[in-house]
This record gives sequence, structure tokens and C-alpha cells, in this order.
Amino acid sequence: MRDRLTRDSLHGLMRELAGSAGKEGHYDVYLVGGGTAVLNGWRESSVDADLYCARDDIFRDVEAIKERLRLNIELVRPEDFIPPLEGSGDRHVFIETVGRVSYYHYDPYAQLFSKVVRGFDRDMADARAFVSSGMVDVEQFRRLVWAIPDSAWSKYPRYSPGAVREAVDQFLSSLH
Repeated sequence: MRDRLTRDSLHGLMRELAGSAGKEGHYDVYLVGGGTAVLNGWRESSVDADLYCARDDIFRDVEAIKERLRLNIELVRPEDFIPPLEGSGDRHVFIETVGRVSYYHYDPYAQLFSKVVRGFDRDMADARAFVSSGMVDVEQFRRLVWAIPDSAWSKYPRYSPGAVREAVDQFLSSLH
């Protein structure tokens, strides 16, 4: 059985990934979901560390790191499950650089969108924390969701655009 991801174990994971990074170039690694929540102190732990990097070679030793640290690590990003939000690549939030690796919180709006769409209790608590922390502006969030072109939804047949927009509206209404 693996341990839950805590702030300390997340920092250890960041150091381990940086230590195993290739000697060529620089890597941008993004924390998604529970990692963002844990690092920001919104909750004590998460079941796993969700990470994304455009350069897959950063993860060449991820199995050994998982075993060494006794952590679950998933390689995912919100767009694996939901349509992308316009401008997502410009909204990542810098955390720190360790060696050849810069760490970021993945676009908070995309993370919020993913959590609202999924809708589990823990996701909704994280979603409220994204808003209360100031990482997202609710009106900008609404505009981004409504700006998703209808054609983008064809890659995500599990979701109905109308039902998703209704879930977003319900979440935003619950904040008042």
C-alpha cells in the first residue's frame, strides 16, 4: 500500500524528479488536482500526485520514484477529461525551480473546471478553495466555460455541454 501525498512527500517528489531529470534542457512540470490542494494547504493529503509535462522523458524513472517514496503518481492533465479552456497555457502558476525543473500549478481555471465537472464532495471543497484563495475569478471562469466551442465537446462524448454549464452555474450559485 502506498502513502498519501502530503506537503512533505510532495516536496520530496519534486526533488526526486529534478534529480532524475535529463541533462539536456529544462523541464516544466505541472501539479494538477490534489497536489495543488495539498501544496496550498487546502487539505492535508491526497491519494496521489497528478503531474503533467510535455516532455515525457522527465518521467523515465517515475516507477522507481513511486516505489522509493511509496506514492501513487498519475500522469494526467484536465484536458485528458474535459475540453480545454481558451488561454490555459498562459495561466499556469509558478511554484519553484529545482535544478533543471520548474514546477507550476496547472492552470487554476482548468483545474477548477475539472473539479466542478467531476463533482465529488472533495472536488467541490477544492473548487471552493480555488475561488476563496483568489486563484480564480468566478466571472472569468464562467466566461471561459461558455466560450468552449460546441465542436470541442465531440472529443468528450461523456459530457453534455448543457449539463456541464448547468453544473458550473450551480457551483457558482452555491458560492453566494
